[in-house]
Amino acid sequence: MLGEFAYEEIIEPTRPPTAPDGDSAASRAGHAADRSRTGPRHTPDGRPPTDPYTLRLDDGSALAFAARRTAYGSWRVDPHSITRDGHPYTDPLDFLARARRLLRLDGATLGHLLRELTITLAADVRLDHSALPADRLADLGYAELEGHQTGHPWIVFNKGRIGFSATDAVQWAPEARRPAPLPWIAVSTALAAYRGVPALDTPAHLYDRELAPAVRDTFAAVLRARGLDPATYLYLPVHPWQWDEVLLPLYAPAVAEGAIVPLPADSDLRLPQQSIRTFLNVSRPDRFSVKLPLSVLNTLVWRGLPTERTLAAPAVTAWVHALRDADPFLRDDCGVILLGEVASVTVEHPLYDHLPEAPYQYKELLGAIWREPLCLPPGERARTLASLLHTDPRGRAFTAELVARSGLTPKAWLRHLFAALLPPLLHFLYRYGTVFSPHGENAIVVFDDHDIPVRLAIKDFVDDINVSARPLPEHDTMPDDVRAVLLTEEPGFLTQFIHSGLFVGVFRFLAPLCEEQLGVPEEDFWSLVRAEILRHQARFPELKDRYELFELLTPRIERLCLNRNRLHLDGYRDRSERPHAAIHGTVPNPLA
Repeated sequence: MLGEFAYEEIIEPTRPPTAPDGDSAASRAGHAADRSRTGPRHTPDGRPPTDPYTLRLDDGSALAFAARRTAYGSWRVDPHSITRDGHPYTDPLDFLARARRLLRLDGATLGHLLRELTITLAADVRLDHSALPADRLADLGYAELEGHQTGHPWIVFNKGRIGFSATDAVQWAPEARRPAPLPWIAVSTALAAYRGVPALDTPAHLYDRELAPAVRDTFAAVLRARGLDPATYLYLPVHPWQWDEVLLPLYAPAVAEGAIVPLPADSDLRLPQQSIRTFLNVSRPDRFSVKLPLSVLNTLVWRGLPTERTLAAPAVTAWVHALRDADPFLRDDCGVILLGEVASVTVEHPLYDHLPEAPYQYKELLGAIWREPLCLPPGERARTLASLLHTDPRGRAFTAELVARSGLTPKAWLRHLFAALLPPLLHFLYRYGTVFSPHGENAIVVFDDHDIPVRLAIKDFVDDINVSARPLPEHDTMPDDVRAVLLTEEPGFLTQFIHSGLFVGVFRFLAPLCEEQLGVPEEDFWSLVRAEILRHQARFPELKDRYELFELLTPRIERLCLNRNRLHLDGYRDRSERPHAAIHGTVPNPLA
């Protein structure tokens, strides 16, 4: 909390005054190092040194801690160094209460914030009680590893899940790691609409692939028993929590008149992933994963499915797949895996969907998206990008375990990582003016049988693809329904999705971890990232004008703020549109 609040300049810690002998108190304790040396500063145990900082709380007490400054103006706080008036201080809830005026919190925001942080800490405790050492985590499959992730390190309140009870969290949170069957419903085509990629152009094609014949016969029998025609209904799974808490109350008239009919669960067990609302099929891994609306507030938004974007998801998938398949570099050299959203069912609400001024959470209530499963050839395995930031209870970084298993030097392993992640993202940006949001949950690293990164898989297209607002010739192939739904940004800001999603959101935390546990100085880490960008640009000199249009190597970039959004910008208020990250000033770009 101290590190991320300081990064976003919600708080502004200061260096304590220098003691008469010229050394600060923390320097005498060994926190500082000789600045006259050249090269990276390190303490005798090999760890980068920290410097002392203080913060005055509302009641006049002094909070002190040691930290080192890292890339993008970030802060790496030593958790064992935090004191208040000289005594160890470990309670972030108490900090919020004692610093509410310092943090400029109104009463409503503070009240909700305490709730969201308490729930997050409870989830952290559950994770801690079942945490595995890094060597055992490295042996887990992709689906199982997801349940051990601790949440986005940038967002302090990253597991609030407002709406879930304690029992709900035990059943449905990713860290619960409890596979469960999902119930299905049938919805009249008077309310529901289906879309699919060309290979799944009719609902029957989807259901033939996803549902056993006996299950489809059971669904049809339930409808016929009520005198309803199965041909006029669409089937979709629902989250049990959503059905009980939201759908039965808000769609009561449709349920009463038979426009929505509850069906039994199918026999497949599905496991919730980091995003909470996405389920992988663990009974039949070859079947699609499914993304369902879930009306809980987590991180910055309510986790529903916007009707318009859900409807367009298969068309977006067909377009980005076509770009990849027609591009030899993306298709053959990168082997990038685009986990397409290949089918969707949207269900409108008869009232809310026609009220533009209604809170957006009420326009994202019911629907489903089917996404391609991650199927790899023998010898490859996948891990979520978020796992590279994980540290086990003994303090060992998951990345350090993978580097050790690879047999490579840390710098060589990092070169492979950057060569796997960056070229496809850069090529989509430069050649097609299109960006994904490659944050830790959306991006998946594919490794070979020596745990060396070899390529990228990426998901969540319709929510997180943005295109250049400045027209490019490559956009001429974009269908109108895709053009209508994809968000657009000016070229100068389009690069922020790579900066904020990957560099600030992931590498900002990975770089100091590599310095501490792999002995790779942070300057070297960012030099390797820059070298990969320049290597890619040199390979395609014909795109020189695009490198200037989508400039990644500027001296400074805008500071996107995720916690500031919650504390100061949107808080917990309802609004008719989804909120976006706050922007507060600029930070130095280590890639410059």
